[in-house]
Amino acid sequence: MRAAIIEAARALDALGFMPSKSGNLSCRTAGGCLITPAGLPYAECGPEDLVEVAPDGGILAGHRRPSSEWRLHAAIYAARPEAGAVVHTHSPFATALSCARQGIPPFHYMIALGGGADIPCSAYATFGTAELAEACVAALAGRRAALLANHGAVALGSTLAGARTLAMEVENLARQYLALRAAGLAPVLLTEAELRGVFAQFGDYGRIT
Repeated sequence: MRAAIIEAARALDALGFMPSKSGNLSCRTAGGCLITPAGLPYAECGPEDLVEVAPDGGILAGHRRPSSEWRLHAAIYAARPEAGAVVHTHSPFATALSCARQGIPPFHYMIALGGGADIPCSAYATFGTAELAEACVAALAGRRAALLANHGAVALGSTLAGARTLAMEVENLARQYLALRAAGLAPVLLTEAELRGVFAQFGDYGRIT
């Protein structure tokens, strides 16, 4: 698990999704979650630098401070028993859209990977606070991904690979959506009936896990 978290963090950093030590990743453990540390560049981060945190913030294992967003991760795990991993990024296009406090509507069928008809944007709250954790959980109701107002994006999955893949797809959708708007084009949104067809197809192909 430690090696997988480090590999994912470095890969997302290399993509520009977690610039300047921003963003964080975690996996659920028996006692809480294993999360990336605060203030350490991912290129310099090793498996021994990860911190295991209890739901109340107590340090179960590790010699560093946990990410300032440990409350956000803990709140997601408490609210979503199916979540095995959480990926929080500051990827450029998703973050840009979050700064307008707008979500991503159903302009493309891949929106269904997020679990519903859109990728919503949370209410604003200061980073690292319980208020942000609460706003994030609320935005994730019925969803696997959400934008965080004036902040970034978050994705959950039953596995780290699933959460990472979803975080990458959220950024891709945000880029496409902003490209349409920048071109002055109004996207044609999928209808409820069309989305039902998408979910049926994804169920058959096993795309949603």
